[in-house]
Amino acid sequence: MINTMSSYFSAEKQESLIFIAVGLVAIGISAWLWMSGHRLKSMAYPLVVIALLQMVVGASVYLRTDTQLLALSAQLKAQPEALKANETARMQTVMKNFSIYKAVEMVLLIVGVGMIAFLQRHDVAAGIGTGLVLQAAFTLALDIFAEARGADYLSALRSLPG
Repeated sequence: MINTMSSYFSAEKQESLIFIAVGLVAIGISAWLWMSGHRLKSMAYPLVVIALLQMVVGASVYLRTDTQLLALSAQLKAQPEALKANETARMQTVMKNFSIYKAVEMVLLIVGVGMIAFLQRHDVAAGIGTGLVLQAAFTLALDIFAEARGADYLSALRSLPG
């Protein structure tokens, strides 16, 4: 179980760095779009808003992961039944939250595609739509991978004795 736990948290930490990096890139692209006066500079609005969320989430996951893994590893050795109960409950909440995140991301993706398809002649709407599509699609893809990892980890927790 310790290997499964370590793998899960290592992947979470790696994905958090991807979120931070993409957030920084999105802010850089936004600055370039705005300063260059590009016709789709309004793409910067959703790029920056979602980038800030990505960076906050990424940083918080990255900063807490090592401490969390150490505490859970110690609990696994000392109180495996308590670990199973507590971590299973926490992961069930995490998995439930993925359904919410994915629904929001899909709505943003659909709204963005709709804005591009139906309002493409309006630069502001087309820019916002493009930004929404880029960020929502990227975030959705990463959350799908994170959800799969979470499901595997939750399954491993449930298989613990006790």
